[in-house]
Amino acid sequence: MSDAQNPTFAEQVAALEHEWATDPRWAGITRDHTAADVVRLRGSVNPEATLARHGAERLWRQLHEMDYVHALGAMTGGQAIQYAKAGLPAIYLSGWQVAGDANLSGHVYPDQSLYPANSVPSVVARINNALRRADQIEWSETDGNPSRDYLLPIVADAEAGFGGPLNAFELMKQMIEAGAAGVHWEDQLSSAKKCGHMGGKVLVPTQQHITTLRAARLAADVMGVPTIVIARTDSLGANLITSDADERDREFLTGERSPEGFFYTRPGMHAPIKRALAYAPYSDLIWCETSTPDLDEARQFAEAVKAEYPDKMLAYNCSPSFNWKAHLDDSTIAKFQKELGAMGYAFQFITLAGWHALNASAFELALGYQRSDMAAYVE
Repeated sequence: MSDAQNPTFAEQVAALEHEWATDPRWAGITRDHTAADVVRLRGSVNPEATLARHGAERLWRQLHEMDYVHALGAMTGGQAIQYAKAGLPAIYLSGWQVAGDANLSGHVYPDQSLYPANSVPSVVARINNALRRADQIEWSETDGNPSRDYLLPIVADAEAGFGGPLNAFELMKQMIEAGAAGVHWEDQLSSAKKCGHMGGKVLVPTQQHITTLRAARLAADVMGVPTIVIARTDSLGANLITSDADERDREFLTGERSPEGFFYTRPGMHAPIKRALAYAPYSDLIWCETSTPDLDEARQFAEAVKAEYPDKMLAYNCSPSFNWKAHLDDSTIAKFQKELGAMGYAFQFITLAGWHALNASAFELALGYQRSDMAAYVE
């Protein structure tokens, strides 16, 4: 027996099948699970993830309506509020920053997935709590006519998933419960994960990462939220892979093995392009991690993906790790993001902006105070 508030199992399955078949949001997305699988995993009561849904729907609109969405990495709720006041459309939360000074272990780590897996969801929740408080103040002071929208969508870093598909499934659920709008997943071996700009990165087979993306999508479907799933490939800068089991990866193998038993791979853009094309049906955006700010390289990747998936959006890390001045002149830097946007890079972000802003400003204040006491602070 059912009513409007309590549809039967069959009614829920039918509604979900209809949504997947007719909603433009799901055009071009492949699912290897069924609507019945999703409803079975939901249980009799499926709590609403209101913040996550609000953010995901808003981010999806932005990605389609703006030339590109640009975001800065935030470490704290206070920083996120300032980003909103400045008019930024979205917030990025990097695992690097969480590892460095915002993880639940309370330690300072390098970007190698050493912190507890629920640390990023914890920071997502903290940022959303701050944004909600700012929104409440704005709402109350304007009698419901706010001049600023504080509830910015948050794109969060799931690193390499902290394990297998079950780990990815649970992590995605935690991200959504915390209010994340989008989550990205990289194709490195989780137990050997490294910062995208470090050497010695170890890839997992193409199919293994697809399994991670499938787990993330299943979790979002179970939660009832159209979370933005971003597939990241580190294959441009990696020279190791765990296995030769996936035939799609074999053409890039050198035939040599590392002392740990990993397979050495050949560098070049062909591998990330091939992986991107394999990931495209399972993701909303694709990100190729690069080692330099190179528009020609970005164009080559974008054109290859767009040739087969013309509507697939791309993401680009405008990394602080790049030595921008060593690679580009000022005029190219000034137009860099606009040119990326024209290529289809719909989401562009500076990963460590919050870390650098926090530490640079703290040092400048401390240095001035050390030299001239209160005069430095008053200035």
